[in-house]
Amino acid sequence: MSNPLLLQNAEQYIRQLFAARVEETFSYHSIGHTEGVVKAATLMADHYQLPEDDRLILLLSAWFHDSGYSKGKAQDHEAASQRIATNYLQSKNVPSELIEKVVSGIAATRMPQSPQNLVEQILCDADLYHLGTEEFKIQNKLLRKELKNHGGEELKKKDWRQRNIQFLQEHQFFTDYARQKLEPVKQQNLKALLEKENGTIKTEIIEEKPKTNKNSEIPPVATPVEEKIKKDKEKESRTERGIATMFRIMSDNHVSLSQMADSKANIMISVNTIVLSIVVSVLLSKLQYYPQFIIPTIILCLVCLCAIIFAILATRPNVNRGTFTHEDVQQKKINLLFFGNFFKMDLPDYEWGMKEMMNDREYLYGSMIKDIYYLGKVLAKKYKFLRLSYNIFMFGLVISILSFGIALYLSS
Repeated sequence: MSNPLLLQNAEQYIRQLFAARVEETFSYHSIGHTEGVVKAATLMADHYQLPEDDRLILLLSAWFHDSGYSKGKAQDHEAASQRIATNYLQSKNVPSELIEKVVSGIAATRMPQSPQNLVEQILCDADLYHLGTEEFKIQNKLLRKELKNHGGEELKKKDWRQRNIQFLQEHQFFTDYARQKLEPVKQQNLKALLEKENGTIKTEIIEEKPKTNKNSEIPPVATPVEEKIKKDKEKESRTERGIATMFRIMSDNHVSLSQMADSKANIMISVNTIVLSIVVSVLLSKLQYYPQFIIPTIILCLVCLCAIIFAILATRPNVNRGTFTHEDVQQKKINLLFFGNFFKMDLPDYEWGMKEMMNDREYLYGSMIKDIYYLGKVLAKKYKFLRLSYNIFMFGLVISILSFGIALYLSS
């Protein structure tokens, strides 16, 4: 059962949930981790050529498996994730059998992991995919930082290293794919930790001896200025990710609302066209025998026609001139993210303009803001015409029915 729309809506829901409800102090269990799990799960699903049903269960489980962090705590987050997934999927009328499999997949990621089938094995390996990649060091630092934020106690480097060594020694991948592709790199990461641990022990033994060499080098210590620069860079990186996430969510929401408006407009056009067809083909030929229904028929035809016109206006596209000049780009007047501003330009000119915009952070963010703003303006216009169309149809239909009733009453 392939359902790309369900997956797309689930992804959008999870992104909004993380942006609004998951605290930034969860530096490891962030939307970035969930995206990484989904990416790894997709890669392994392709490798094993999973059936569409299993693939859907796997990816839904991957998107929802850490949604429980929206409750603000790590403890029992799997149970919270299961409840969130169940409530969301039930609201989408997903079959209970599929929901149970998604919930089971999320439960399998609880430590120690306990997968019962291939789908759950893939999910568990995807959840700890970084153990067998070069991203291990970065993710390890983020996890340590998260534990400090929510555990209330900062682990010493030595203690943290020993915990990681123990975890890597006890951990095992479940799928053949992970054992072949990830296990060798995981062993390298473990070896690096062991070498560092042994080196630390040796250093501690040497430092116990009296220092007699005056020419011994003193290890560099970060100055307060360097620490501040490092913190500023980390803060700027988090801000950049937050801004990118915000723009992505807003753009997705605008596109979804636009699709809803077009769908509603199509409904109005279809319904009123059918009514007009029936009136023209059936009722008009009978009016010579029932002249009292001429005015009600005219009212009904006008109502349907006006409703169709406003529904068409809601969906009618409006395209710009499609060209820009170098001065427009240099003065930051043109938004190159909207196709209507460049579709008549040659590729070299458009490529030059895009590079100029990408090299100018202020211009890039300004263009993204303009794009969101004008998408909102278009949406406002769509929904204005759509509301008029629905109002005309609703009130006009009532008036038409009443006029037919009055005409029938007066004729009798």
